[in-house]
Amino acid sequence: MAEHFDAIVLGGGAAGLFCAAIAGQRGRDVLVLERSDKVGKKILISGGGRCNFTNIGAGPANYLSANPHFAKSALSRYTARDFLDLVERHGIAWHEKTLGQLFCDGSARQIVDMLLEECAAGPGKVTIRCREEVSAVAREGELFSATTQHGRFTARAIVVATGGPSIPKMGASDFAYGLARQFGLKVVEPRPALVPLTLGGEEVLFRELSGVAAEVEARAGKTAFREAALFTHRGLSGPSILQASSYWKHGEPVTIRFLPDRAPGWLLEAKRDTPSVHLRSILRDALPDRLADVLVDQLGIEGDLGNVPDKRLRAAEERLSAWRFNPNGSEGFAKAEVTAGGISTAELSSKTMEAKSVPGLHAIGEAVDVTGWLGGYNFQWAWASGYAAGSAL
Repeated sequence: MAEHFDAIVLGGGAAGLFCAAIAGQRGRDVLVLERSDKVGKKILISGGGRCNFTNIGAGPANYLSANPHFAKSALSRYTARDFLDLVERHGIAWHEKTLGQLFCDGSARQIVDMLLEECAAGPGKVTIRCREEVSAVAREGELFSATTQHGRFTARAIVVATGGPSIPKMGASDFAYGLARQFGLKVVEPRPALVPLTLGGEEVLFRELSGVAAEVEARAGKTAFREAALFTHRGLSGPSILQASSYWKHGEPVTIRFLPDRAPGWLLEAKRDTPSVHLRSILRDALPDRLADVLVDQLGIEGDLGNVPDKRLRAAEERLSAWRFNPNGSEGFAKAEVTAGGISTAELSSKTMEAKSVPGLHAIGEAVDVTGWLGGYNFQWAWASGYAAGSAL
């Protein structure tokens, strides 16, 4: 005999829990099925355990999607300020880091506890069951059914909140895509995003700089981010590279602007002002020594700047402002913070996150083809899309 609910939410992550809480507060009887041993695992590890729970500047421009307009509706109806108000109502102390990123002063556990309290607030009932492996989802007349090893559950609405395949060690999977295809929904090819990039060939020498970081502007395609880049034993990482990786395509370069504060012509100016200075000492003043040395060796400019032709200095400056790296790949879903791509937004209502062709089927969070920048944007999409679906259940 199946247990019946008003709605079943598949996945007990940020989006799933918030969606369930909103629906429960609207009087709905909701079942959350989570395959892991506990809910909110990604929340707990985010922000170094302090949870970068939103970004105060979050807006549609901070998201990638085949349809860049899709996220506008949900993001405008549930904003970063709305979530921050909720955090403050629960007495959770927070602080702002760089670029609008908001973190808990204490532990990410506070955000999970807050979501669970919101789920328990009623007047509806939210039932959360962990260690539930969903083996089948079906549509039976006007109802949906979900079958796990512990039984069969039915509801008039079902919400796919199982995320994407990034960080598989946290229990992540591509379950959402198989389910979408089962119901005839298109899926935009998933790929790792916010992920370190790997270098090979002649660029292997940069791996010797493992552990060295510098503030740069990293560009992939037409999009650039100014933050730190970190050289690793496999290639490139750090915030600016993770950001650029979401826009990077195989076969394309990533360009790095070293010394992003320098105005055009700075090297010729240095030659005029102090002709006896060496490029190595200029770069060592502005960058970590090991990085400065590799760059100078690659540029092949030694000795007094006064003895170096202007043409060579202009070329060196040009290269430093757009140093081309040719990644041979990324570190994949295992190291990706999020997944780009997912259930096509063309299939969904931007207001309710409901499938246009399958009434009662909703998809939210990372399962959908909406991917945020690094810095709290993906959590804000989880809250906004969860709110949109939860308000419609």
